[in-house]
Amino acid sequence: MKIVKSLIPLLLFILAITCLSGCSHVDKTNVEAVITNELDLLKNLNSDATQKYVSYKELFPDATSETNLSKDVKDVFSLFFQNFDYKILNINVDNDKKEASAQLRLSTVDAYALAKDYAQASLEAAILNAADSDTTSTEESTDSMEERYLILDQLLKSNSYATVERECTMQLRNSGSDDRAEWEIVRSHALENDLVGGLMTDLSNNDLLSPEETLTVYLNTLKTMDTVQMGNYLGIESLLNTSDTDKNSIASALVAQVHKNFDFTITSCDEQSYSASVQTKITTFDSAAILDAYQTELDTYLASADAVIDGSEKRYENSMSMLLNNIESNTSTVSSDATFHLTNDGVSWKLQDSNISIGNAIFGTLSSSPVSDTSAISSEEANDKGIEDEDENIENDDSTSDDENDFYEE
Repeated sequence: MKIVKSLIPLLLFILAITCLSGCSHVDKTNVEAVITNELDLLKNLNSDATQKYVSYKELFPDATSETNLSKDVKDVFSLFFQNFDYKILNINVDNDKKEASAQLRLSTVDAYALAKDYAQASLEAAILNAADSDTTSTEESTDSMEERYLILDQLLKSNSYATVERECTMQLRNSGSDDRAEWEIVRSHALENDLVGGLMTDLSNNDLLSPEETLTVYLNTLKTMDTVQMGNYLGIESLLNTSDTDKNSIASALVAQVHKNFDFTITSCDEQSYSASVQTKITTFDSAAILDAYQTELDTYLASADAVIDGSEKRYENSMSMLLNNIESNTSTVSSDATFHLTNDGVSWKLQDSNISIGNAIFGTLSSSPVSDTSAISSEEANDKGIEDEDENIENDDSTSDDENDFYEE
């Protein structure tokens, strides 16, 4: 009897421990069920679940709000989570505080690679947007959330990204009563960022693209521009922005030379805090060789009697034709050193005076037309030759004087 009495406290202790461990096990099971139910929705590409845990606004907090997002935008996260997976590593429950935490291993798309591709695509779009403007303007990222998500949509559809793993902690709370637990996941910016593989952090990184990578986007985008875009962006009004048919032909020929010959190599970068100087070796068409060949041909023409006989309008047309032929037939290239300056405005690196610095590096001495809108030889020059301009020498009739016939024969 004494033995039984002595065992009672021990049995009660064991029973208490069993009850506590049983309750703890039940709580962990409940917590695990809640996590599984919610994260399986992401695996199953549930649109409502993605909007619940990853706010569209959180990825681009500086974008303007838009009330009606297109279906393409809403499908972006379905693309993002198509390879999403998770594993619950550990669960801790604190019943006194009605709190729980779970250690998870998440498998997500390589968010850093996606963010870099987005930064490049966004900058390229901004540059082309500035180039499409008929006034000289600088590139600015779009404020439209719709357009930003459409860039992500295009990247996720056209590129194949690796899957990476990261560990995170998920917090839960029990909002139920003592006898009925109701566990729910605590949503937070940190959890949203973890679920998208750190994409929010990567997109807000003002050094996501280095100064060298930023300059590369500027120069590569220039290669894709047509004549109007290049004229708008570089502000080369006298050659690339004109309604003159002859000058338009020359502008197109120059842009064709850029597309054929322009290349660059980044040699070094000096980065100091929020400013950077990037040294490059620029290869482009040899504008000096074109002008030398043009000037030689022009001088020969102007020294002939034909230049005077042709008259001012014809001389102008011939001069433009000579320049066009020399541009189109050019095969000479030249390489030179060029330094580009960039600053970091806290959002990203920006090229300073981009239109001026790039225009000078590419077009050199052909940044303006060497052909005047007036005649290629002036009346004063004609008088110096002792010959009157044919525009003044020939009457507006079908007859030709004996003196004029003698001149042509000479």
